[in-house]
Amino acid sequence: MTFSPQYSTGSEIRQKFLNFYAEKGHKILPSASLVPEDPTVLLTIAGMLPFKPIFLGQRQPEVPRATTSQKCIRTNDIENVGRTARHHTFFEMLGNFSFGDYFKQQAIAWGWEISTKVFELPPERLVVSVFEEDDEAFAIWRDEIGVSPQRIKRMGEADNFWKSGPTGPCGPCSEIYYDFHPERGEDNIDLEDDSRFIEFYNLVFMQYNRDNDGILTPLQNKNIDTGMGLERMAQILQQVPNNYETDLIFPIIKTAAEIAQIDYQKSDEKTKVSLKVIGDHIRAVVHLIADGVNASNIGRGYIVRRLIRRVVRHGRLIGINQEFTTQVAETAIQLSEAVYPNVRQRETAIKAELQREETRFLETLERGEKLLAEIITKATPTNLPLTKGEATTSPLNKGGLEGGNSGQATPPTSPLPKGRLQIFLPPLPSRD
Repeated sequence: MTFSPQYSTGSEIRQKFLNFYAEKGHKILPSASLVPEDPTVLLTIAGMLPFKPIFLGQRQPEVPRATTSQKCIRTNDIENVGRTARHHTFFEMLGNFSFGDYFKQQAIAWGWEISTKVFELPPERLVVSVFEEDDEAFAIWRDEIGVSPQRIKRMGEADNFWKSGPTGPCGPCSEIYYDFHPERGEDNIDLEDDSRFIEFYNLVFMQYNRDNDGILTPLQNKNIDTGMGLERMAQILQQVPNNYETDLIFPIIKTAAEIAQIDYQKSDEKTKVSLKVIGDHIRAVVHLIADGVNASNIGRGYIVRRLIRRVVRHGRLIGINQEFTTQVAETAIQLSEAVYPNVRQRETAIKAELQREETRFLETLERGEKLLAEIITKATPTNLPLTKGEATTSPLNKGGLEGGNSGQATPPTSPLPKGRLQIFLPPLPSRD
């Protein structure tokens, strides 16, 4: 079964979504900052976060319906970035919201309409999930929308009861999945199969507040909070293997590949992972700095510093040994400035911060590599310069070669001698 969608750019997808809901009486609101007003959250992680006080009844909504394209940052799965088709630190969440206005029936109907009419996804390629106890949502999908019961999957709380954190507004949800391989049939549908399914639209029926004891209390109003991943819809409509090869990200990857003098399509998988990490992290850093977050060793600033260092490290892994982050940042700015003009307005600050952090980290790496080379040169299996007690205070740890969050070094050209040295030295990473 073939599907040839009308190609849509990321910008066109964003605008089609906003226009659709504007026609349904929603007010188009601008994206909130990545720095949230909510003091309990470090960064804006979801489209609903700016509306959390409204859901909790702490603030009255200015309009009963809203629609947004919200910038989001999530770093909990940072090690999966570049390795899977869809993990990102920075992404855009398209959303429509109802504040005590319409609820489950209308949200489902519009979710289906925009998917099948606006984006023209074939109904036979769509599968939906509902919370296992939500008989109402199941009945709406089956009886009013006409989805085959075989393509409606009941899921547990971990998958289909959405929450923004351990406490706060929450509720059952219903997700719409795109099926890349409908020819495999409906008998054994497994929505965990990422090679076959991609979840692109989540409809959250925000009707409870969870307290510190885990007790659910009905909210003052029944609300709707939805999220459609812009990058995911772009992957579907542009028919590319992953989010990274959409027009939203790939130009950044291409710029990095050109600097490294390599061809992305002809590269091995490890090189592609590094290029994807660079593309993703540069997007995140550009928007974080544009929203006023500078690199530091604490809080949000630590996230910026860690992202920049990961960019530099992956640049070195693909052969980039000179400063390059401002060049790829320029491509990211060009891709975003029409929708988020603050990235161009803050261009000088963005590039200055990138250059400062990159220079500092490269100097740190160079010092660390020299120290490591000296240790290896002097070391013998019976005469090692490090003991267990010295490991934590070794100048090596101050030279930039410590593992993990500070950015890891590339392996030295000389092999490590066998023996106790490998026990006390921090492990040097491979390219994975």
